[in-house]
Amino acid sequence: MKRSLLIAIFALCAAGILCAGETPRLEVKNKSSFSMQSNTRNPFWPIGWKPVIKDPLPNQADAEIPASAFLLSSIAMQSGGRFAIINGKIMQEGQEFGLKLGNQIYRVTLAMIQDGRVILTQRGQQIIVPLTRK
Repeated sequence: MKRSLLIAIFALCAAGILCAGETPRLEVKNKSSFSMQSNTRNPFWPIGWKPVIKDPLPNQADAEIPASAFLLSSIAMQSGGRFAIINGKIMQEGQEFGLKLGNQIYRVTLAMIQDGRVILTQRGQQIIVPLTRK
């Protein structure tokens, strides 16, 4: 009984028969705003936390990456694309990945997949990695 009475009242209010007055407009008194100044703390950081500015990485252009740093275990050349498994990860031509040697991370690009080898590039340096068969 109560449920049907509530449904009837709601239906009449929705139709505008019972509630004939206009609903009051809501006005925002204080609009919040945010502007990031260079000398203020980011409000999304935890209280008391300050970012650690890391020293830029040393110049990696002089570092030679040996081909032995990569393990090419498989190559698949199909009409849909060429794929290679390098260091246990599936890669395709043009894909970039990171190689960690010591405490540095080098950005390496898989430039070309050929039959029996892949050609990687790192800052202009070409690294030819042959297929390893075990």
